[in-house]
Amino acid sequence: MIKRFEETLYHDYAQSFGVEEIYYENKTAHQHLIIFHNAKFGRVMVLDGIVQTTERDEFIYHEMLAHVPIFSHGAVEGVLIVGGGDGGMLREVLRHKDIKQVTMVEIDETVVEISKKYLPNHARGAFDDPRLRLILSDGATFIRETDEKFDVIITDSTDPIGPGESLFSHDYYRGCKGCLTESGILVTQNGVAFFQAEEAKKTAGFFQQLFKDWHFYSAAIPTYVGGIMVFGWGTDNAMLRKIPLETLEARYRKSGIATRYYNPAIHRSAFALPQYALEIIEKNKH
Repeated sequence: MIKRFEETLYHDYAQSFGVEEIYYENKTAHQHLIIFHNAKFGRVMVLDGIVQTTERDEFIYHEMLAHVPIFSHGAVEGVLIVGGGDGGMLREVLRHKDIKQVTMVEIDETVVEISKKYLPNHARGAFDDPRLRLILSDGATFIRETDEKFDVIITDSTDPIGPGESLFSHDYYRGCKGCLTESGILVTQNGVAFFQAEEAKKTAGFFQQLFKDWHFYSAAIPTYVGGIMVFGWGTDNAMLRKIPLETLEARYRKSGIATRYYNPAIHRSAFALPQYALEIIEKNKH
């Protein structure tokens, strides 16, 4: 009989996975980590009872959080990834050959090592790229203490529970703003807007205080149930959210990157949100 795993993100609603094999289960220095196999989604990573990533649909999340800001900016040389221990975000960022350095700050070394072993298709060797500088530390602390500047900062965090909680604070976002170059872009994981509206509202309130141009964009990711996941977007260059489709298409072709979800038309349309998500934004517009 196949065992089952039930996610614990919500008190009154849950999704359930059949577990065919458990590859790893243990308590790290920061959180409880499980990697198991599911017939539909392949290998699944769970942290503290919450599904983080699966082999089958990870490409949607990683492509959208990486390529939207990088293709929007058009001249990215330095990227900071906060979190992302599974290596999927790193893989997508490093596909941009003009990027000179990627700094990745991950609090949990065990997540990195176990992902290399049991989720190798996420990173696909990205941890061996010489452009990577991996720092095993708390992302909020790094942001607070560094004087470096980045063209793009990607917050690839867990939900605002446990180790990820500090990455949703005003101090963290303000610190990120201070670490951006003149036309730099901050993008953040902000949950499923239908179920986690308060999370998006909180981020919207902070972003409107910090950035001249801020918004959310979205993608539907099967294992993040409840509709669209929204990603925070913050920059002081308002033109970057309105790059013409023709320009995005030219940049996409020139990059030679083959994607499975992202394309320039999806990029532009991702900023068009359903009314219930727009209401979160409008309540914070002045």
